Amino acid sequence: MFQPVSLFIGLRYSRSSKGNAFISFISFFSIAGIAIGLMALFTVSSVMNGFENSLKTNMLGLIPHVEVQANKHTNAQMTELKLSLEQSPYVNHVSLYRHGEAILQTNNDLHGVLLQGLFDDNGSIYKVTDKIVQGDWQSVVNSNYNIAISRYLSRKLGVGVGEKLRVIMPNASTYTPLGRVPSQRLFKVAAIYETGSEIDMALAFTSGASLQRVLKLSKNTAPNLSVSLYEPFELDEFIKASQFILKEYTHTDWRSTQGTLFAAVAMEKRIMTMLLGLIVLVAVFNIVSALTMMVSEKQGEVAILQTLGLTPSQVQKVFMVQGLYNGVIGTAIGAFLGVLFSLYINELLAFVGLNLLAGAELPVKFNALSLTIIALGSIAMSFLATLYPARKAEKVKPAEVLRYE
Repeated sequence: MFQPVSLFIGLRYSRSSKGNAFISFISFFSIAGIAIGLMALFTVSSVMNGFENSLKTNMLGLIPHVEVQANKHTNAQMTELKLSLEQSPYVNHVSLYRHGEAILQTNNDLHGVLLQGLFDDNGSIYKVTDKIVQGDWQSVVNSNYNIAISRYLSRKLGVGVGEKLRVIMPNASTYTPLGRVPSQRLFKVAAIYETGSEIDMALAFTSGASLQRVLKLSKNTAPNLSVSLYEPFELDEFIKASQFILKEYTHTDWRSTQGTLFAAVAMEKRIMTMLLGLIVLVAVFNIVSALTMMVSEKQGEVAILQTLGLTPSQVQKVFMVQGLYNGVIGTAIGAFLGVLFSLYINELLAFVGLNLLAGAELPVKFNALSLTIIALGSIAMSFLATLYPARKAEKVKPAEVLRYE
């Protein structure tokens, strides 16, 4: 089959088993280094993406992505705003919503939480229904003075489904013969959820009507709006697209409470990628070393090829092909092993006895775009590594090399 002479000779040099053993070792080491670096990069990237996705699902799925405060606006105005926001392509769901700081008290202990009051059955939107491990979510939303708490709070407070606990609202108070006391009410635990994140320590759910009564608010008081987006990380795009609608309203978003955590995760992912990328970079420098020595060893052959009609640019391409061959082979092996290792990382950890806390598994999520960029970056670095040795080969002068042959 026809192929360019530079490609043919370059591949012939790359596949040759004869020659300087040290150069062959350096070439093998460069391929192995690239493969190991790519495998580590693919694995870490997939695990970090899985961890980030798990946090996004477990934490951001239980809180409003954007909360619009009613303040002095009426029910009619908030309903009109709700209908307007639902037209946005970024919005998954908009619901009436209220929250308040509460203290949950039992005979065993007490604990402060953010109590969310839901005015419609939007458990599927908040992904609470996916996290229920005991009890019935419908009774939380549709019945008065029922509450859903996490498994962590259930153990800490010593209550289960069907038992009662006291909900105290420090920001709402009533006058009694003993003076001003916080508003409080007994609630029945109707459901228990679990996310496995820090949200479990700070969040509880009840119906909006029940929360409004405990807060001593009238029925005519307009609730806030909770906006759930299809993609929480597209928050800036949503706010920019909805700025005209929201200009008269005060709103907050998930970044005010959880933004620091996700920024830390993103920073850690970038740093890990940079550090592991240095492994690939070291392996790429081995390509430079191997090709430079190969040029020195093959000067006689290069001179003969030039006397047979091979141009300097074709000589340059011969050694570029040889260097790229190592880079492409190393990248292909590393990408395959990285995907394979990521798929079975939990089984491999269990096999070597490295079990995570409480039997948890590492989450894995493949991002085709980022993995493709990593692989192409490895090949690009391999290409750049060939430029200096190939340029050196191009400058070989046949008359000087063959003078004493």
